Amino acid sequence: MPETRPLRADAQRNRDRLLEVAREAFATEGIAVPLDVIARRAGVGPGTLYRHFPTKEALFEAVVHDRLHQLIHRARELGDADGDFGGDPGTALAAFLDHLLRESAPKQDLVDALVGSGVDIQDAVLATAAVLREEIAGLLARAQAAGTVRADLTAADLMALVSAFLHAMRPRSATPADPARLLSVLLDGLAPKPPVSEPAVDAGS
Repeated sequence: MPETRPLRADAQRNRDRLLEVAREAFATEGIAVPLDVIARRAGVGPGTLYRHFPTKEALFEAVVHDRLHQLIHRARELGDADGDFGGDPGTALAAFLDHLLRESAPKQDLVDALVGSGVDIQDAVLATAAVLREEIAGLLARAQAAGTVRADLTAADLMALVSAFLHAMRPRSATPADPARLLSVLLDGLAPKPPVSEPAVDAGS
């Protein structure tokens, strides 16, 4: 018998719980975790899992999409002109970078596990990743227009820096870097350069 409309909220909760459990399992145990184990940990039956995610690849894609959408939502929230940082684009960009470094680094092992196991998720998440890059570029442009970030920095430059910092912060790195310290270094590098003063002329020369 098909599910009735009032059960849709329950179905959404089940899906959210499955994604939460899968994200943690893949990141900490690798992608070989059986789907039945994920279903059991999420407190649902295997049939419920397969209705939402017919294959493990579909679950992989959903986990990554979910993470990207969380970041997109946060970027839009911080960039909202009527939000807490609407009048301070520099602080809004700094807050997003802080969120990105602190929240993404612990989950980087998930991406590493997928790539290392030959799972190709790039095409599936390409459009969503492009939206995230656009949101970050918007935060950067507003901060530059406000004069709080150096004008010669491009969005591609910023993404390259963030990617390098996330790599250094991976939990399985020999010496994972401290997020607060890296954020401080990153923000120092983004700050506008002070004007170069002309050397003083010796009045006696």
